[in-house]
Amino acid sequence: MENSFSNAQRAEVLTQALPYIKRYTGKIVVVKYGGNAMVNDQLKQQVTEDIVLLWLIGVKVVLVHGGGPEITEVMARLGKKPEFVDGLRVTDKETVDIVQMVLAGKVNKTLVNLLQMKGGRAIGLSGMDGRLIEAKMKNEKLGYVGEVTKIHIDPVTDLLDKGYIPVVSTVGCDREGNAYNINGDTAAAHIAGALRAERLIMMTDIAGILRDKDDPATLIPEITLSQAQALYQSGVISGGMIPKVDCCITAISKGVKNVVIMDGRVPHSILMELLTNEGAGTWIRGDVQ
Repeated sequence: MENSFSNAQRAEVLTQALPYIKRYTGKIVVVKYGGNAMVNDQLKQQVTEDIVLLWLIGVKVVLVHGGGPEITEVMARLGKKPEFVDGLRVTDKETVDIVQMVLAGKVNKTLVNLLQMKGGRAIGLSGMDGRLIEAKMKNEKLGYVGEVTKIHIDPVTDLLDKGYIPVVSTVGCDREGNAYNINGDTAAAHIAGALRAERLIMMTDIAGILRDKDDPATLIPEITLSQAQALYQSGVISGGMIPKVDCCITAISKGVKNVVIMDGRVPHSILMELLTNEGAGTWIRGDVQ
């Protein structure tokens, strides 16, 4: 297979990517990474390769990650049973310690290490560093699940200015020193908004927004905010897609140019989205005035 792809064809692929490279060089792109693409080792390799390639051509990439399956696995080892309310993990004091240990420790540093193995320069942060993600308790029945109150973006911009890929784990804190488990999509939307990012990429376990949730062929490639509202009302955007689209709307309202919800299970989907005319997933943008 390798030999059937000639040098001339490789060169042609690169020249076709040139307009897209010019568009994104020097711009900030935030990638929210989670779900199946995080627990599959092959996909993890491909995601980190995509990010390093973008960084090498001058795109300022910020990687925001979750780690739900890893948290659940460690909880099980410690004999704790996860409990969820409306899709959010109930987080008591012991669980928030586990969240902090797994997200800010193992998951974050594994990703930093992988990016560096691929040739990138990465530094890991948690939302507690520099009080990057300031939060308050969202709901007492959920325990230490945080609602974002403020983003102090300087730690991220300082790293970008120095040529690093910031890798952010979504643990926040309040002024009293309490740690909070922050929903990864929500954190990514607020961070991208504070950065006025060119693009927020939300990696999920489905192809994007589907007219028929059971048929990937019904993918909607592009919608505006007002069309999104109509899709809520008609029930096309439902279930677990509602909070994801809510985060996209938050990001755009805070100054992100556009957001893509896409399938993180597709190999090299980040490069397909940014550097080809095909794209990947559903592109959400503001209404043209």
